[in-house]
Amino acid sequence: MLTYFQSIVMGLLQGVTELFPVSSLGHSIIFPSIFGWKNLVAAQSDPKSFFLSFLVGLHLATAIALIIFYRNEWIRIFLGFFSSIRNRKITTPDERLVWLLIVATIPTGILALVFEHAIRTVFSKPLYASFFLIVNGAILLAAEKITKNKKEPVKEGNSIETTVKELETLKFRDAGLIGIFQTCALFAGISRSGITLVGGLFARLNHQDAARFSFLMATPIILLAGIYKLPLLFGHQGDGVRGQIFAGSIVAGIAAYMSVRFLDRYFHNRKTTPYAIYCVIFGAVFIIRFMFFS
Repeated sequence: MLTYFQSIVMGLLQGVTELFPVSSLGHSIIFPSIFGWKNLVAAQSDPKSFFLSFLVGLHLATAIALIIFYRNEWIRIFLGFFSSIRNRKITTPDERLVWLLIVATIPTGILALVFEHAIRTVFSKPLYASFFLIVNGAILLAAEKITKNKKEPVKEGNSIETTVKELETLKFRDAGLIGIFQTCALFAGISRSGITLVGGLFARLNHQDAARFSFLMATPIILLAGIYKLPLLFGHQGDGVRGQIFAGSIVAGIAAYMSVRFLDRYFHNRKTTPYAIYCVIFGAVFIIRFMFFS
């Protein structure tokens, strides 16, 4: 069964790695193996175990933390949704943002419903997660290299313009592309926040706007996934572990709030490169560990 110590450690891990571009699912699969927590390792690939109920609690706590941090924006987005429906047109930045988020959420929502269980069952193994962590790091490094000149001014006629877009000018096709990028996070080791941030960079957003859009679009995905599987928490799969789930969820929520607060400032003038390097090294070390020393 799940102990309180395990739930607190895993809650802390979830709250931090969900928002940092290093893959929460990958870490949640690798770390129990490192610690020798065989009960969690076995539970991860068992669709009838308590582990899914545990993840529901952690995800809901993370989503609540994001809603609290971006509460003012979510109020404007909520009001913008209804005003755009009432007026049958998009006239304000908030109305545009809500439909950008909807367009970006659709691809992952569809694929998650169809393939999430199959992908999780097959690829929820420490060795696979380590491999995809390397892939995640490589994607981040490649994106930084490809988009490194995006802030340089370009001459258009007699004027000088920048190639960087504001979030409010993001096109709907670009939002859809970011949503397609997000589907890669179904694989343990590919970071949801990292891959959507990469999508934002390719759409020529700056790092701060790309991160902000990533966190905003992650909120409904994480929240709806948690709500969809909420019956698991209150069903027999949650029996005997609800106290542990609650404790882990509290820790996850606090850690997620502190993480998004830090990253919102960090990406104002910094890049994903340190996290990319971490993923490559961490993944390589544990590929060797699981292939030759397990």
